[in-house]
Amino acid sequence: MYYSQKREWIKNGIFVSIILLIAIFSTYSIYHKFQDVRSTSFNSESLDVTYHEKSGDQLSISRVIPVTDSVGLSSSASLITLKNNLTEKVSYQIQIVDDISSMLEIEEEEQIPKEEIRISIKAGKASNKIYSLSELEDGILLEDTLNALESKTLSIRIWIRQDTVLPSGSSMYYRGIIRVVEEPIS
Repeated sequence: MYYSQKREWIKNGIFVSIILLIAIFSTYSIYHKFQDVRSTSFNSESLDVTYHEKSGDQLSISRVIPVTDSVGLSSSASLITLKNNLTEKVSYQIQIVDDISSMLEIEEEEQIPKEEIRISIKAGKASNKIYSLSELEDGILLEDTLNALESKTLSIRIWIRQDTVLPSGSSMYYRGIIRVVEEPIS
C-alpha cells in the first residue's frame, strides 16, 4: 500500500474544516435562539427598550411568601436595557402600573394589597432603591436621563414584605406592567 503524506494532509484539512463549519453554524444558531427570547417591545426614534425576560414587561407575584429585604434583593430580577439612539440626552420614567386586564380576572380578596409589596430598582452599578409599591406616586419608580448614544441596564425585583399581615403561602396575586415613558427635555 502506497502512503502519501500530501493526501493525508488534504484529508485532515478537509476534516478540520468540516468540524469548524459545524461549530460555527451551531454557535450561530444557539446564539440566535437565545437572542430571540429577548423581546424588544418599544422602539422609537430616540429610545430602544429591551426586556430580557420571557415575561417581557410583566411583573407578577402568585403566592404570598414574606421575605426580608435582603432576601428580596437576591431574588430573580426583571432586566431591562434602555438605549438612547440620539446624539442628545433623553429623559425617561420607569413606571409600574397594574395589569388591568389580568387583575379583572382575579377577585378583589385574592389581590395582594400594594402596601404589602416591596419593589427595588437598580441602574447599572448603583445601589438598589427599595420602595413599597403603595409609596410610588403615579407608579413612578425612576426618573432619569440617558446621555447621547448611552445604554443602561436596569434590574427590577418585587417581593412581599416580611412583616405582612397576609397568611403565608396563600394563593394571592399581583400583576403589574413595567412601563417606560419618554419625556421631553426642557
